[in-house]
Amino acid sequence: MRVKPALLGALSFGASVSVLAVACQSYDFEKVEPVFLAQTTVEVTLHARDSKPNIMLLVDTSGSMTLPVDESDPDCRVPYNGEQVICGNSDEVPCNTAVCPTRWTELQAAVPGFLASAGPHVRLGLTTYPDTNGERGLDAFCRPSSSRTVQKDLPEAEDDASLLEHANKINNIIQAIPNSGAGRPVGGTPTSLSLRFVKDLPGFQDKDRKQFVVLLTDGVPNCNPDNVYQGSDAECRCTTESGCGPTQTGRRGCLDKDASVSAVRELRAAGIRTIVIGFGAETATGDGPAVLEAMAQYGDFPRTCKDGQTSCGPGDACDPVTNLCQRSYYQAANKEELAQALEDISKDVLGDEPCLIKLEPSELPSDPSLIVVYVDGERTAAGEGTWTLGEDGVRFNGAMCERILASTPDAPVDIEVRAIRQR
Repeated sequence: MRVKPALLGALSFGASVSVLAVACQSYDFEKVEPVFLAQTTVEVTLHARDSKPNIMLLVDTSGSMTLPVDESDPDCRVPYNGEQVICGNSDEVPCNTAVCPTRWTELQAAVPGFLASAGPHVRLGLTTYPDTNGERGLDAFCRPSSSRTVQKDLPEAEDDASLLEHANKINNIIQAIPNSGAGRPVGGTPTSLSLRFVKDLPGFQDKDRKQFVVLLTDGVPNCNPDNVYQGSDAECRCTTESGCGPTQTGRRGCLDKDASVSAVRELRAAGIRTIVIGFGAETATGDGPAVLEAMAQYGDFPRTCKDGQTSCGPGDACDPVTNLCQRSYYQAANKEELAQALEDISKDVLGDEPCLIKLEPSELPSDPSLIVVYVDGERTAAGEGTWTLGEDGVRFNGAMCERILASTPDAPVDIEVRAIRQR
């Protein structure tokens, strides 16, 4: 879309009457004063049937996902070895999710709505990490995504029904991962290496469509054996309770910020944008915000705030000049906030309504008669089957909307809107 605001000029009394008379309007003026007119011209080429975007969900299934979403909840404390401990910390003390929801059960509750609504319009895939392959120990817990953890690859289908069926299968896979027992989330957070793995997936080699990775993680990245810091370095920010000494996790326990940011930059260079969602307390405190913010900024998917919105969620404000949220990544503390983040992402990925040309309040005409709409170079009057002017802009209806919805990149619809506003 191209918007061209232009100041038409400071007109004398006589000149004002002359210009406005062309539109068959008459105006009464109380004073002979300059009148300022501004013209907004919006030119847009629409093709509603774009190639559907690719979205690979890269979901963290590390052991911390079975921790309570609210660790202060008394229902999340259980007896163990003669004392009350927070549930979910080990296989011996699983949470009773009927009274103590965990990060994993909240994620399971949040994703079905997103998959159902976005499913027909997006080519979705699902990859999890780490790839423990059912094994225990540091090597398994730090193994990044692999072909084994591509739970559902990006599909080749393009039709709505097939894509919705594919999205439903992704939901079934997520719902089938238990919160406790065999197959539950376990291990560390090898984020950088997992991002590099998904970059090279075959489905992402199609450069003619929009491409996204949605990284959903509840912890800061670690598990990189090639981390620039080792456990004995003062610069190592240890992420594990067991420590990062040479006999413990070593380099793999150190915070892996630099490599994770580099992986996001590599994805962007390959035409793939990364959307970062932090879920749970660990991504909202300590090193979490700085790490996820750096990744999100290079991921090139800014969070937007529009239509008079002043807040971007708890602790975040909207910049009224740029219409961007101050925090670049999405932060969710529970299923409601996670569901909202996924809904916002879906709206931004899929774009605006094809049959609506949005105009800001400052771009709307000062009188409904001072707007002209051209469709494929032909002036088109407002009415049934064409368009109407509303507070949000020009909305096409009936046969004209159907024509827009049927458009393709090879057969687009060119629209030009010209509006005049007296200031």
